[in-house]
Amino acid sequence: MKTNDTQAVMTASQHIDDQIAGLGDWRGEIMGKLRTLILAAAPDITEEWKWDTAVWSYKGNVVAASAFKDHVKLNFFKGAFLKDHQGLFNAGLEAKSTRSIDFAEGDKIRDSAVQELVRAAVAYNLSAGR
Repeated sequence: MKTNDTQAVMTASQHIDDQIAGLGDWRGEIMGKLRTLILAAAPDITEEWKWDTAVWSYKGNVVAASAFKDHVKLNFFKGAFLKDHQGLFNAGLEAKSTRSIDFAEGDKIRDSAVQELVRAAVAYNLSAGR
């Protein structure tokens, strides 16, 4: 089987596993931790592989995680409509719908606050306001 054929049959979870493993540094650690938090916060959420990155959805896109050279971005697709009680959003604040949290090397992840945002994003997708 050719490499392209193998990639075509990979599940989204396998793609995400490969992405995290392929980073091999602090970015992979952050991506893995964020994935764990997202899945624990919303057990019925679906892992997807879109735009060459990890995406989690439930009744629509909820959140995506992407690794860049100097940060990991956790992007909430409808973040502008969520109450960020913990003040986590620190990027994309001018965007019409999305809001993001950028994590740099050494940043501490506030587990419960991230999970609160994930649950709020899922609830938003389930609401009539969607």
